[in-house]
Amino acid sequence: MAAEGLRPATLAAQALGWVDEATRAIIPPLHPATTFLRDPDNQFRSGRIYGRDDSPAYDQAEALLAALEGGEGALVFASGNAAAAALFQALAPGDHVIAPAVMYWGLRAWLRDHAVRWGLEVSFLPEMTAAALSAVLRVGRTKLIWVETPANPTWAITDIAAVAALARAHGARVCVDNTAATPVLTRPLALGADYVMHSATKYLNGHSDVVAGALVTALRDAAWDKVRAVRRAGGAVLGPFEAWLLVRGMRTLYLRVSQACRSAERIAGHLAAHPRVAAVLYPGLPGHPGHAIAKAQMTGGFGGTLSIRVAGGEMAAVAVAARTTVFKRATSLGGVESLIEHRASIEGAGSSAPPDLLRLSVGIEDTEDLIADLDQALSDATGR
Repeated sequence: MAAEGLRPATLAAQALGWVDEATRAIIPPLHPATTFLRDPDNQFRSGRIYGRDDSPAYDQAEALLAALEGGEGALVFASGNAAAAALFQALAPGDHVIAPAVMYWGLRAWLRDHAVRWGLEVSFLPEMTAAALSAVLRVGRTKLIWVETPANPTWAITDIAAVAALARAHGARVCVDNTAATPVLTRPLALGADYVMHSATKYLNGHSDVVAGALVTALRDAAWDKVRAVRRAGGAVLGPFEAWLLVRGMRTLYLRVSQACRSAERIAGHLAAHPRVAAVLYPGLPGHPGHAIAKAQMTGGFGGTLSIRVAGGEMAAVAVAARTTVFKRATSLGGVESLIEHRASIEGAGSSAPPDLLRLSVGIEDTEDLIADLDQALSDATGR
């Protein structure tokens, strides 16, 4: 086990310092087993019964996630949406939940199209402020408030501590989608949240080769047992190799996020003065409406993702993305490579993304190469 008192960056780099007891290897073994030997009296004293929920492949990833987020427990899932869905499915029919109107589109669509069939009532708020929440909170019925901050793809900021305090006063719980910030920049549980969700596909893995999700809880209680039961029964579990790759990726989490933040802040400042950029959406800019809150609850940077609104509208934005060469036109974020995407056309009907918006996920390439790539892509035919 890891020594007490080590900083999170050290815990991540050494994956808690675990060593395989059988071989003394410092890299964890891969455990593909799906079933485990019973004791002679038919008991399972090893604690392992079946791979769907008791796989040793999950142990290190879940322990590391809990440590980095400061929680009592963690669960890994087959995807970020599977992780989020498990938390909602652990609620009861008739329960009321609140979510932001601007959030990851895949989860918003799931809440809109599927959660209601589970008997949940969902309210989407344009702004996750105390005043807006107070207007829709239902004492005794509102069970979960979903927060995404910074919120994809406009990077709006929500005051986690304020939402958590309001939720506690009304008997509700709060889950924060911490995918974009990661525990490197924000630790929602320390700010009063009850749960943290990650699309571990993104920064936690960081290499664009794993689809995974995770939930971390502040407390191991009856509500957490229900979430674990949903995973066990539903079977949306992570494969052993994917769990191994997730641990591999988290070892460099702090280095990757730190570099991405430095480059993103430099790019945001550069593009804020560009004549072909109508607006830069990045909480690290002093003019961003959520800058003050972000500065208070994010440490070490403001994230490696930003969006720009291109002067000239939708077709101009699509044309800019078509001209990039270092930035690759692809969905996702948080990888070592920089990506650019026209969100409205990807999300389709009902997208909250303005049609002139391009989302940028900044990787770990040289910052000046990234800026030069964007500059040439933004230049019109006359070179301006």
